[in-house]
Amino acid sequence: MTEVVITGVGAITPLGADAPTTWQGLLDGRSGVHSLPYDWAEALPTQFAAEVTYDPLEKLERVKARRWDRSTQLAVIAAMEAWADAGLTLEHDLDQDRLAVAAGSGIGGLHTLLSQWDVQKEKGHRRVSPFTIPMLMANAPAAEIGLKIGARAWVHTPVSACASSNEAIAQGVDMLRLGRADISVVGGTEAVIHPLPLAAFGQMQALSRRNDSPETASRPWDTDRDGFVLGEGSAMLVIETLEHATARGAKIYGTLAGAGITADSHDIVQPDPAGTGQSKAMVKALRDANLAASDIIHVNAHATSTPQGDVAEAGSIRAALGDAADNAWVTGTKSMTGHLLGGAGAVETFATLMALNQRKVPGTINIENLEPDLPVKVATQVETLPEGDLAGLNNSFGFGGHNVCIAVTNQHQNR
Repeated sequence: MTEVVITGVGAITPLGADAPTTWQGLLDGRSGVHSLPYDWAEALPTQFAAEVTYDPLEKLERVKARRWDRSTQLAVIAAMEAWADAGLTLEHDLDQDRLAVAAGSGIGGLHTLLSQWDVQKEKGHRRVSPFTIPMLMANAPAAEIGLKIGARAWVHTPVSACASSNEAIAQGVDMLRLGRADISVVGGTEAVIHPLPLAAFGQMQALSRRNDSPETASRPWDTDRDGFVLGEGSAMLVIETLEHATARGAKIYGTLAGAGITADSHDIVQPDPAGTGQSKAMVKALRDANLAASDIIHVNAHATSTPQGDVAEAGSIRAALGDAADNAWVTGTKSMTGHLLGGAGAVETFATLMALNQRKVPGTINIENLEPDLPVKVATQVETLPEGDLAGLNNSFGFGGHNVCIAVTNQHQNR
């Protein structure tokens, strides 16, 4: 089977304006959540979120960037960082017919849609921007990245709620394995910190309402968890066939060893309480990666900090790994970044990669009272991983019953 390696990483998140700063923030146990400084937030039940730490317009050509939705701005920033980190330039000599992009988004250009609706209501249809449709399209981030790098093999956008970016990563792996591309930019993005989503998620009773202490609101597996924290951001990876990466002398962070995808077919928003689809996705990822449960040393969990979801996932991890779960450190990095919806899986696959690459598992912060009798080993501080070959899993589960698990190893690491 064709091996797929990771040669570039990029991110812009609530913890940092780039991948190294984001990773250091995870190791430092720093929260990216804060009270929202906007008048509109004062009337909402939840008045905080996890915004990116850097104005994206400071990193982009302003004239062009103003014709992009915020979700696209973040995606292009992360993709260009990953592209440069892979040792590539926009004046590359790669075969464009062998170059692909897969960038997921759960919701798409919501800021553009709602702001232009306001313009039409207040000023009339003649004031609506002619760029509205290409700005609000869910595929705009992937398309703009494809235009930047000249990708002609394939440019695709999975839209699978919170599983979107991990589905993009899985599809990127398939493209390379099937021989349809040699190199791809994969990941996801989301930017929907806006009154409507905060109100809508609030009406679902899905968000934490810990307004007096927003930094501690996201607390996976804590007995006092009361919902997730909305976040925004993007992460992108450059992935290549091992043959292609080796031929050009690329540095290699690790290997995208496999992926597993299932559907619950249970409910449009509630996961199957038995976690059957989740555990099957993990088992499929292990099989696809030719890994045994005993090979898994680390799991970056979906772990949104919801009362039902966290416990169900812990059970599904145990079901998938069996007694080998006793040897795997499980962490919930959403405790620091909040929940980036369609961008979450990419950020967390990046975190899984770096944990194996640097042999350090970030701790889950804000746990004051750990849920009793959990069938997994939760990391509440930075844990050091052993020497040798390591493998890990990253889970993403989305509304609609979408389950995606990505398997990562540190095989072929040369940095």
